[in-house]
Amino acid sequence: MITIKSAREIELLRAAGKIIYDLHQVLKPLIKPGISTLELDQIAEAYILAQGAKPNFKNYNGFPNTICASINDTVIHGIPRKDMILKEGDVISIDMGCILNGYHGDSAWTYGVGEISLKDQELLDVTKEALYQAIRVVKPGAYLGDIGYAIEQFVSPHHMGIVTDFGGHGIGRNLHEDPHVSHKGKKGQGVVLKEGMVICIEPMITLGSGKVKVLKDGWTVKSVEAKTSAHFEHMVAVRASGYDILSDGSSPMQGTNG
Repeated sequence: MITIKSAREIELLRAAGKIIYDLHQVLKPLIKPGISTLELDQIAEAYILAQGAKPNFKNYNGFPNTICASINDTVIHGIPRKDMILKEGDVISIDMGCILNGYHGDSAWTYGVGEISLKDQELLDVTKEALYQAIRVVKPGAYLGDIGYAIEQFVSPHHMGIVTDFGGHGIGRNLHEDPHVSHKGKKGQGVVLKEGMVICIEPMITLGSGKVKVLKDGWTVKSVEAKTSAHFEHMVAVRASGYDILSDGSSPMQGTNG
């Protein structure tokens, strides 16, 4: 069931999203060769707790850590490890969230470690822009299919793979709520967006076909061709004037469209 959030609830979600936005800024300069993903995880957990919030990924359906640290061909849900050391040229997606005053924050961003290849940088640039292309179509009366359509139309000319086995989601008092937000779609089809809906849009793009496999640990999702992957995610509220990004550290109503 899709829930409509009040203005008060949207601001509570923004507060949780702000913690995760700020945490990304804390972690970004630390993402260098030689640091382990477990170190990043521990720093993230300590930061979230210091803000009076709690990590919402940790122990979620058994996930053992605060962040998902997904390197190179790992698309999502990478489990932090002491022996997983970042090296020059790696690409890492950090997906993380928190719960504050009963409401969830969730955001993912992908970073290059040191100097990365031109092709990997293009992947990051395309995936991030695909996120914003999708966000810009959000407004009352638009369709859920418009979001996936925007992602697909932007990414396809770059001959990169769009992951469809996983997608975005609604968010509120629960980390994952209806509706499912696909990375592909048909314009004018699906759920009609209404003011007060809050969704996470999170394109996952690979240099392969977009096909993925889940490892035996039940979490780690990899590109079947072992190709580099990227993942960017924002929480977005549907407002009367258009979209409102809740996880970019901005003030209310920064993003609008007609």
